[in-house]
Amino acid sequence: MIKHKHITEPDAFGFQVRIVRRGKETSRYFSHKLWGSKYKSIKAAIAWRDQMLVVLKGSKTRFLKPPKNKTTTGLTGVSRTIKFDRRKDKKYLCYTVFWVCDGKSKNKTFQVGNVESITADDELHAFRTARLFRSYYEHAIDNDLPFDDGQFAGWKKKRIYDTVSTLAA
Repeated sequence: MIKHKHITEPDAFGFQVRIVRRGKETSRYFSHKLWGSKYKSIKAAIAWRDQMLVVLKGSKTRFLKPPKNKTTTGLTGVSRTIKFDRRKDKKYLCYTVFWVCDGKSKNKTFQVGNVESITADDELHAFRTARLFRSYYEHAIDNDLPFDDGQFAGWKKKRIYDTVSTLAA
């Protein structure tokens, strides 16, 4: 049998569609006898699953805790902070992106540099990269795609947002 996401064959008599979003299960059983044949029941299960994925789109967990109303950037999941390094007695400007991976909170920090020596262009570059990182994550989770943060390695030397006009489909 061909594998279909969210569809299982728990017994020899039909297919079951199960979709879980935010801990709530939506499911339906498609009996071969009721639908007339195994082929018709799998087609009905696929059609129902596709309709439910549209209805439930965007209801996946993006945060372990609900986001706070206050934000330093105006973007959910992206914050602007100044970190203090006691060893060097210097302050560093950073943009941090927060996301959830396998039920665990993760973050990626885009450090702009020493507060005393950064330029407006440096800060804008870090902000735009952090914003793109977050939008890639949201696109991946909304469309059941794997999220790869490796493409942002070496972000200081490349301007990813200039080469990408829209999210990958």
